[in-house]
Amino acid sequence: MSLSKKEDRPLYIVQKDELRYYTEDSSKACDYRSPYRRDIDRLIHSTCFRRLQGKTQLYPGFESDFFRNRLTHSLEVASIARSIATKLNAQNKFFENRQIDVDIVEFAGLAHDLGHPPFGHQGEYELDSLMRKDGGYEGNAQTLRLLTKIEKKGFYDIDDSILKGTDQRKGLNLTARTLASILKYDNIIDPVRPKGEVYKSGKKKGEKIKPVKGYYHFDNDLVTQIKANTGGYGKGEKYKTIECQIMDVADDISYSTYDLEDGLKAGFYTLQDVVFPKQKLLDAISDEIELELPDGNIFKPSPEKVGEILQNLFAEFLFQNFEPTNVKDIDTAFKYLNQQYAIINSYSYNGYQRNFLSSTLVNKFIEGVKLIPNKVYPAQSKVTLNDKTLGQVEVLKKFTYISQVLSSRLKIAEYRGREIVKEIFTTLTEDGGCELLPEDFRNYYESTGADKKRIVCDFVAGMTDSYAIEFYARLKSENAETIFKPL
Repeated sequence: MSLSKKEDRPLYIVQKDELRYYTEDSSKACDYRSPYRRDIDRLIHSTCFRRLQGKTQLYPGFESDFFRNRLTHSLEVASIARSIATKLNAQNKFFENRQIDVDIVEFAGLAHDLGHPPFGHQGEYELDSLMRKDGGYEGNAQTLRLLTKIEKKGFYDIDDSILKGTDQRKGLNLTARTLASILKYDNIIDPVRPKGEVYKSGKKKGEKIKPVKGYYHFDNDLVTQIKANTGGYGKGEKYKTIECQIMDVADDISYSTYDLEDGLKAGFYTLQDVVFPKQKLLDAISDEIELELPDGNIFKPSPEKVGEILQNLFAEFLFQNFEPTNVKDIDTAFKYLNQQYAIINSYSYNGYQRNFLSSTLVNKFIEGVKLIPNKVYPAQSKVTLNDKTLGQVEVLKKFTYISQVLSSRLKIAEYRGREIVKEIFTTLTEDGGCELLPEDFRNYYESTGADKKRIVCDFVAGMTDSYAIEFYARLKSENAETIFKPL
């Protein structure tokens, strides 16, 4: 294939995209799997992936195993992402001779939330606050660190240091293009940032500073190498591969629809509350949204526009299979209202209705996927949602966030989670605290010259919700677990 014509430039350059950081014995490789399929398998068999089943998506997992957790959410994101990639491959001429590798897209969906600590975003905010002077903490940055440093993979020869009990972690040794698929934010997190719950210019007084999205400063050389091996990008532009963009869109679709479904089941609201929100909620959603659209315009809907979007989005669910012939007489009017009430209520207790709602919305949003080709750097082609769909997804995301995450029921659980994370971290970073670490992390702590505080942070971040509660109980509770149960 000639590279002289921009139209002919490939989406993948095998010799670079498939490079791994550490050299592996090719004689031991499986010929029947592509390098990217091997990466998926390495991820699925990793401990950080399994731990997602015990991490909060929206509701504490130890209270009910019905609702989504980080693992089931990641599976759903991977499924939607794969569908988007398949749709683009089949329907867009730009990919006629350069198909998107759906394995990379699937990997991105499966891996995108690996870096989340226990107790959801509140655990993330607490760790970032504790690490503010030591490089910070952020879920996406931690995902890259897990895959390239923290995870254990026996792809290298066992040397004397490992046999002596030290811990030589080197991550999963994934391909460059696979690692690129989880680099959502092309931004270096500052090594030292303002400490405490203060406010910045433009922020309300007393508001907490959220983690900076990006990658850790000590991973800059690694990210530079990943960028160099994956197709290039325009000067002054933010780096984000097409596979990563597809995953990002899929995550938004999943978040907006499936969190809505869980909220209906959990009784946080009915479909009537979604379609006819209170004015206070409309105002709050409007205040939260300020989104730059692909054409450069800013989407900043008024409260009235928010209400209009929600009503239009759910109109087909409210009026399905019912066509009133006459609402002038009182009997027919009451019959109409009763049937409408029954339809609206059914989405809270009827699993068939909720499933129909979610699948319809997901399909609708996938149809709104939009491609902006980049013929010079095909790997940096833009995948987003058209303006109308993007607005719908954003409004729905904010509705579920404000209606659930900011509710007092979840706030109490979040407060407890932050306190647990803070207490464990503080205890382990005190003098002699490393002696309380499990053996493998203690070996890692003692055998490396790296920042000791970062290693403790890695340990706490890797905890599931229930493990964090149990570890906290061992430190503070009068009825701690037996010493014969390993950490």
